[in-house]
Amino acid sequence: MAGARPKKLGARAKTPKDAAPLSKAKMPEFLAVDFFSGAGGTTRGMLDAGGYVIAGVDKDAACERTYTDNNGNMTLDRRPPHYLCRDIFPSSTAHPEGQQEKLMKELDVLIAKYRALAPGRPLMFAICAPCQPFTTLARKEPSERRVERRRKDKNLLSEALKFVRRFRPDVVLSENVSGISDPRFGGIWEAFRKGLRASGYAVGSNVVCASKFGVPQYRKRSILVAVNRKKSKGEAARKGTLSIPVAGGSGEERTVASTISHLPKIEAGELHATIPNHRARTLSDTNLKRIASAKPGVSNSYLSSTPYGDLSLPCHRRVKKKLKTACFTDVYTRMSGDRPSPTITTKCHSISNGRFGHYDTKQNRGISLREAAALQSFRDDYVFYPEDGVCTVARMIGNAVPPRLAQSFAEFSMTLLDKRVFPALTIG
Repeated sequence: MAGARPKKLGARAKTPKDAAPLSKAKMPEFLAVDFFSGAGGTTRGMLDAGGYVIAGVDKDAACERTYTDNNGNMTLDRRPPHYLCRDIFPSSTAHPEGQQEKLMKELDVLIAKYRALAPGRPLMFAICAPCQPFTTLARKEPSERRVERRRKDKNLLSEALKFVRRFRPDVVLSENVSGISDPRFGGIWEAFRKGLRASGYAVGSNVVCASKFGVPQYRKRSILVAVNRKKSKGEAARKGTLSIPVAGGSGEERTVASTISHLPKIEAGELHATIPNHRARTLSDTNLKRIASAKPGVSNSYLSSTPYGDLSLPCHRRVKKKLKTACFTDVYTRMSGDRPSPTITTKCHSISNGRFGHYDTKQNRGISLREAAALQSFRDDYVFYPEDGVCTVARMIGNAVPPRLAQSFAEFSMTLLDKRVFPALTIG
């Protein structure tokens, strides 16, 4: 792990030797806490927007090194955020592992400290809860344990709302899957919006595609932004309603080829000697024949008549015969090089789980973990650990909020604040 873990405030790397004294340190645009921080996509975006991230909160210890090693603050003390490996639920007989009270006390100390170091700077809470409870992609019946975990995780937003009410951040930013507002999920998203409004925030939400914000990927997501009504500007904000943009920057879409073509060729199963995470999953002989027969951007209908014979899956043939239509047409296919990629998921390294074949027909493999990270808008020097953990790293990458998407909405949020309250703001 990066750095020793203090008893109360979580792991943190050392201050760089060239760090300026706090009296001369550059001030951030805003302070932030990243709830459900994972490997740090949202944190990276907030840092790139000029923020100082005080802490990342996540109960997954496996993300700690990736988070702290890649996300050094460039303002104030220039140290990485504290990684608070905590369960945000309250402790109870049914859930004794809950650490909400402990986390509240830790954040009391940290937020007070950094508000004193950066007086007059807004405080942002990023609350991007895990999306698994709101997806229906599983192809097999989940176990009872998994069902119970998902049921509990649906309450993560309501638990996070307790932290909003306690610390009164000036801005709340939240991202989740596009379908989270569907009534079948019990009104979780609407309840979160109503809770924020009742707490004095102007709130807006919309479904956006990450490709419209400089992310080379078709990834539809629900975005929510809330601003303390007393510190916001504009009549709409004062009335409690915000308008969420559906495009940012130039709005031009970046392609797969323009994003990953600079990475050197590798074979299936190969790890590049010098480029971190540039590793492709091993393929069986049959799957090598499948991907070798695939053309970029087309469905897997080619499988029934490849140079190697019929390589279609028996289970797919049975489904097609029963339903009279083809299903799962994206598996064992290649991305188009001249378009954004499909949604990068936790199975992005597997050609049997989606259109994750490399667009270059001279490379018969799925995309590497490095390429998947690039399509999520992570820089090539953002290293995911453990470097030999293919499935673990793929899960981190697929679960991450694209940094460029987070940056866009962090910057947008700052434009909603009243500069009479925050005169030092340069964004907006």
